[in-house]
Amino acid sequence: MENTIQRNRLQPYSKLELIARQVVEGFITGLHQSPFHGFSVEFAEHRLYNSGESTRHIDWKLYGKTDKLFVKRYEEETNLRCQIIIDNSASMYFPFEAGSSLDNPNKIHFSVYAAAAIIEMLKRQRDAFGLSIFSTQISLHIPARSNEAHKQNVYIQLEKLLALQKPAVNQHSEIAKSLHEIAERVHKRSLIIIFSDMFDQSHQTDDIFAALQHLKHLKHEILLFHVTHHQYELDFEFQNRPYKFIDSESGEVLKLNPKEVKQLYINKLKEYTQELKLRCGQFYIELIEVDINKNFDRVLLPYLLKRKKMM
Repeated sequence: MENTIQRNRLQPYSKLELIARQVVEGFITGLHQSPFHGFSVEFAEHRLYNSGESTRHIDWKLYGKTDKLFVKRYEEETNLRCQIIIDNSASMYFPFEAGSSLDNPNKIHFSVYAAAAIIEMLKRQRDAFGLSIFSTQISLHIPARSNEAHKQNVYIQLEKLLALQKPAVNQHSEIAKSLHEIAERVHKRSLIIIFSDMFDQSHQTDDIFAALQHLKHLKHEILLFHVTHHQYELDFEFQNRPYKFIDSESGEVLKLNPKEVKQLYINKLKEYTQELKLRCGQFYIELIEVDINKNFDRVLLPYLLKRKKMM
């Protein structure tokens, strides 16, 4: 028994898992120092023993410390199921000159780090989690589980995304089609967490929200993280000089001075984001604007609040 415990303690963690642990620990420390002081971030490792059930899983060491009977929790005692969905289309690799470091991520790498941090919080509470990745179609779908082998497999798949520095050619986004298919694959009520810039080449906003409504119809709760680079993509803050803009998903090229189109661009984008907010509100979908140049609190706090509501 002691040898097994020692082997588990010595089990190496992946680099991404270590980063996720650091992000979560920093978040929890900040949470206790914030106006949310006292908000419960206790992670369940045990549950109280119920009279009459088997004593084989009682934690006797904890009994010696507390004089109370607690049972160790196992993966079949899952509290919540969560399916994390990441948009891996070409536009998610913006800014293309950004690295894969925590301090200088592009949108896809920010989404991976954020997803890893959420997974760290899920596994601390013995929750089940799965991972789906899509662009033109679903390239990966791992159903929610909570055992150790499953966790390692999910981290391996996330690390593969971190290793990619540029997208495949014509890797555009088919958000609606992919979400409809995922809705058909996730059979049990779950928390659905989506990371996407919501830039869909089809321009069919109605189709996207029909897919989101499909998930809601199946009783899933949805957190939609709208991942953008605020300086460039929302505020259009470029230097006053000629640029060559290339659509990463269609390849279309525009040569222009950003100052000439800035206000028109901002107005059009505001119309689109306002529609996103309005439609999400109508369907009771939580839309959270996320700037990849900010910390991860904007992701972890909404997750924690949503989980608290669902339990």
